[in-house]
Amino acid sequence: MKYPYYIADVFTKQIFNGAQIAVFPHAEGLSQQQMQRVARELNLSETVFVFPSDKPITTRVMRIFSPQAEIDFAGHPIIAAAFVLASCGDIQLSAAITPMVFEQNTGPVKVNISVENDQPSFVQFTRKVTSIIDRFTPSDEELASFLSIQPSELDHKKYATRLVSCGVPYLVVPVWQYESVRAAKFNYAAWSQSSAPQTAAQEILLFSPKTPFADSDFNARLLGPRIGMHEDPPVGNAMPAFASYLCSFDFMKKGTYTFAVDRGDQNSRRSVLNLEMDHKGEYTLTIRVGGAAVMVAEGVMTIPAEE
Repeated sequence: MKYPYYIADVFTKQIFNGAQIAVFPHAEGLSQQQMQRVARELNLSETVFVFPSDKPITTRVMRIFSPQAEIDFAGHPIIAAAFVLASCGDIQLSAAITPMVFEQNTGPVKVNISVENDQPSFVQFTRKVTSIIDRFTPSDEELASFLSIQPSELDHKKYATRLVSCGVPYLVVPVWQYESVRAAKFNYAAWSQSSAPQTAAQEILLFSPKTPFADSDFNARLLGPRIGMHEDPPVGNAMPAFASYLCSFDFMKKGTYTFAVDRGDQNSRRSVLNLEMDHKGEYTLTIRVGGAAVMVAEGVMTIPAEE
């Protein structure tokens, strides 16, 4: 059978930036094995397969695959799927904001699509997360050694390194300067000899509160033993942990905060993620993650029937 698909760049307003996500808006009839093969063939970070829903409160069901395996939850595919469905007319847009609900393997996700000139301009989804925060972290010398930076580049004045988990543990490491984030290189030998593996975190979220771009407040980057030395992967899945991290500091008073996090630079598919969080000092934190998207390509894939 022939299946139309679209490729969108997510968390960006400029083509050839952000994260590339493929969306199959009408995936009825595809098996899990077929979807995995398609994701492997396209070889993008994530491929989304959209199905109709039999629940009155759910607009669509979505399943997400990386080239290696199915993913139960991911943020980039939500932005991509909503943008694609709205752009190709599969979802009727209202005057200003169109609400919808996606069903992922982890449950329903509320989504709002902002509309300008009858076209989708911004997509935002809401998540409620609980976190576990641990202040036991490797020493400055260990951190600097496996990040290939100097201990003096680490920020201890406003922030501090903490282990944060909203289901997946991240070692969140603050540095003073944007340049430190960009220049860091993961050193596997130093990592394996440090106390870091004892934290169970396999990814480091390195960030700086300084960025040369006017549309963002933080620059962030993921590094770790499963990430290539020269890779700069999407940071969307780490944003619940980052929001929980910010709320863990005493100077963060209760209230609603709005900020933007960028990843990469002009030469490495820069992304901008807009976040809102309702800090109430409670166990559960409500966050809203939003961003723009642009259409890159569309096509039709012929997928043979299973034998």
